[in-house]
Amino acid sequence: MVTKEQVEASLTSKLKPIHLEVIDISGGCGASFEIEVVSEQFEGKRLLERHRLVNAALEEEMKEIHALSIKKAQTPQQWKPSQDSATPSKDA
Repeated sequence: MVTKEQVEASLTSKLKPIHLEVIDISGGCGASFEIEVVSEQFEGKRLLERHRLVNAALEEEMKEIHALSIKKAQTPQQWKPSQDSATPSKDA
């Protein structure tokens, strides 16, 4: 069984993300995960290449994971604008 912590550890050590969110959507059996990852290693890479990097970082875990949903694979520059818009305005 793959744990959320194992997925986080592998992605952290290989992609060195500035933001990482891993959600076990399998009900605790470690078969399905949703992830959001923001890493400088995605700079200059297309979405497919970014997904390949994530899958390569989880090569061992993928032997036991049945479903991996990569919700976001962004560069820090792409992530910051969405963070700014998600923050409520102080003037409101």
